[in-house]
Amino acid sequence: MARISGVTIPDNKQVQIALTYIYGIGPKTSADILTEARIEPTVRVKNLNDGEISKLQDIITANYTTEGELQRVVNGNIKRLRDINAYRGLRHKNNLPSRGQRTKTNARTRRGKKLTVGGTAKKAPSKT
Repeated sequence: MARISGVTIPDNKQVQIALTYIYGIGPKTSADILTEARIEPTVRVKNLNDGEISKLQDIITANYTTEGELQRVVNGNIKRLRDINAYRGLRHKNNLPSRGQRTKTNARTRRGKKLTVGGTAKKAPSKT
């Protein structure tokens, strides 16, 4: 199993797909890295030699922010928005969508499981 940037990438996948298992590397960045390293994108990770893996590691550490460092940057940006009470920071604080999506319906992923509020049942008519 190859380890790149502290992540064990799967052996039986193509290199272009396996690199996307690293936080901060998507399909486009993966293709750019492989072009720079002159590695065929469709080769399997288990068929890479140690030189090619170290070349990938060197390119990633030199040119890209990944994994823990990138997560610290993102969390720092969100914390800054919260501290200055920006609108986006308030939305993050309240666990609501921060990019203008509607919340009357949908937004279940962000808001969580639906909670039924009491008092919505019909009241039985009482004798007066």
